[in-house]
This record gives sequence, C-alpha cells and structure tokens, in this order.
Amino acid sequence: MAAVNDNYLKLQGSYLFQTVARKVREFEGSHPDVRLIKLGIGDVTQPVAPAVISALHRAVDEMGQAATFRGYAPDLGYDFLRAAIAENDYKKRGISIAEDEIFVSDGAKSDCSNIQEIFAQDSLVAVCDPVYPVYVDSNVMAGRAGDFDGDRRLYDRLVYMPCTEANGFVPDFPRVKPDLIYLCFPNNPTGVAITRDQLQAWVDYALKIGAVILYDAAYEAYISADSLPHSIFECSGAEDCAIEFRSFSKNAGFTGLRLGFTVIPKKLKLNGQSVHDLWARRHGTKYNGAPYIVQRAGEAVYSPEGSQQIQEQIAVYMKNAVYLKTALKDAGYTVYGGENSPYIWLKTPGGMSSWDFFDLLLNRLGVVGTPGSGFGPSGEGFFRLTAFGTYENSQEAIGRIRSLEL
Repeated sequence: MAAVNDNYLKLQGSYLFQTVARKVREFEGSHPDVRLIKLGIGDVTQPVAPAVISALHRAVDEMGQAATFRGYAPDLGYDFLRAAIAENDYKKRGISIAEDEIFVSDGAKSDCSNIQEIFAQDSLVAVCDPVYPVYVDSNVMAGRAGDFDGDRRLYDRLVYMPCTEANGFVPDFPRVKPDLIYLCFPNNPTGVAITRDQLQAWVDYALKIGAVILYDAAYEAYISADSLPHSIFECSGAEDCAIEFRSFSKNAGFTGLRLGFTVIPKKLKLNGQSVHDLWARRHGTKYNGAPYIVQRAGEAVYSPEGSQQIQEQIAVYMKNAVYLKTALKDAGYTVYGGENSPYIWLKTPGGMSSWDFFDLLLNRLGVVGTPGSGFGPSGEGFFRLTAFGTYENSQEAIGRIRSLEL
C-alpha cells in the first residue's frame, strides 16, 4: 500500500512566504481601494538590463535556425558561461577556481536545498537562526528532523546557531560538532555581512572538525566595502572544506529567468571520495541543464555593457536600502543591515511580536514586510524589509510607518 513520506509531515504548516502571500491576498480582497506597498518578498522590480535583453534576442534567433539550433544543454553548463564565471567572479579576485569546478543550474535555491542529498543521512546540520527557510525545510524533508528540544535548539540532526544582537548576527561555533554548516553572507534575512577574519575562522573551524561549509553568496554583488569577502574561497583552506552557491537572481534581476551556479573544488574530499564527482553524478542524473538562451543571457551579465548596467541597477536598490535604514533610525527604530546588503532588519517596537507587527503594518498602513520569527526562533521581535521596491514606494512606506506612534 502506498504511503506518504512522513518527513513532510514534520514541516511547518506552510512555507513562510506562502503564509505572507495568503494574508496579503485576504487583505486585498477586503480592501480593494488600498494601494499596498510590498517590501516583503525579495523580488527585484527593475527590468532586465538592455545588454542581457539583446543577448536573449540573439539566442532566440539562433534557436530558429538549423545551423545554430541547440537541443539539450550540457548538464554541467555551457563552456562559454562557465568560462565567464571563472574569469570574472574568481580569477579577477585572485581565486583559482577552474571552469570544470562550476556547475550551472536554475538558481541557488534549488542547489542549496538539493546539495544535502550527497551527504550521509545521519549528518548533523548546523544552520544560522534566523535562517533562510529553505535550508531547514529541505533537511527536514530528507529526514533530519525530530521533536524540537527548546533548550538545545536541536531538531534531531538539525542544530540552530543563534544570530542575535549580542553576537552581531554572526553565529558562534555550536556546542555540538556539525558535519554540514550552512552560512549565508551578506545574510538573508538580517542583512549583515561577515568580515574576512570571521569567515576565515569558520573555515579553520570546519577544517579542524572535518565539516563542510555550504556557503550561500547570493548577495555578494551588493558588497561595497573592500574589506569584506565576496567568496568563501578568498579564505585559506576553503577549497578543502567549502561549497559555494551563487545566483543571477538578485545581482542581475534573473528572478524570472532563473540561473545560478554552484562551485565545488576538486580538492574537497570526504573519506577519499570526491564531493565534486558525486555532485556531477547527481546533477547529470536529475537535471537537464539551464536553457541555452538563459545561459547566453548569463554570459552577457559579464560583458562590459552588461556589467555597467547591472551595477547601475544595484546602485538603485542600495539607494533604497540606505534611505530605508536612515529614515527608520530617524523614526526611532533599531535597525541593522542596509549596508552591503539589500535587506533591512529592524527591531519591532515595544516588544511587539513579529507577526503582530506584520499584521499592524498590513492592516493599518498597507505596508507588507516579513516577520522575523518566520526565519527562526531568534528572529522573534524583528522584521525584514527589502530594498527591491522603487524609491518612490520606499518613501511612501516610510511616510506611512512614521504615522505610527512608538
């Protein structure tokens, strides 16, 4: 008799952003005349850069000619894109990442959730708290969850590492020794970046205990401070203990096109087994490759014109971030993030719960954000706003929020 996978029954009632979307739909249905300002989900709002659009058109035309038509893409990615990534994201920063250590995919979300499949079922997994929900949910689906132990923050094989004001939202090493460590910097949701020394300490720790760091660098393009690392592979020894995920979604506005990549150095081995080869086997079995036209679009991101246009778009979002952070501070809020990151992490006023503050902003002001508690226990009492809206909407949102009496 067929049966469901019981691990799915251990998930929370719904994915965080599904709950937010449901509440927004209900509000819109009962308040059709209210213009909502949505600064909740981290979706971009600017159109795709002209250089990328031109590349898409050229690639589409190629698909209409027998001589240039492309069928199945190479499962690990086209050489032209992998070469562009290796040169621009790594070699120009003095990092020795080879083209064949880069795996092209449809985005960082799927890769950072699927990567756990190639590791042992009983792996102890450490995640930051608050955390991007996909890291937790994908491991729960894989069977690494049991009953929550509130004292140890332990879900059987899943360990939470609190990121709080006290530690600057950068986690301390956990009390138990994990096998896999998820890190995301600049961080979603807190917007906090990590220093090179702090990241090197995590690499040294992973090497010491034999762990693998799963490093989500989806927001590295927003880093402006020269002292901050864009890649974990800037750290000594990282090629022996780390995997890095990158995305075109937030740096180039590909949320609707879908493109990303994962870097696994060939030096990374566990018990003599190449992790690179295992991921290549998994990738080739379960994935048919990102579309040719989208990979050509990704290549255009690295062109001189594309790079300049994308930097201009990032500057627009960071202008929003600086404005939001400054205005909220002026209004009396305690605010983090907004520097080297498109996310604002603010403390809810008067000890209000995250979801109560969400409901207050939605129902009284028509402003949508994301409750911090949806990202984990340590997110309670905080709230996330994104800088991916327009500047005008950011100003309007602040105007409405200022009307609240703290």
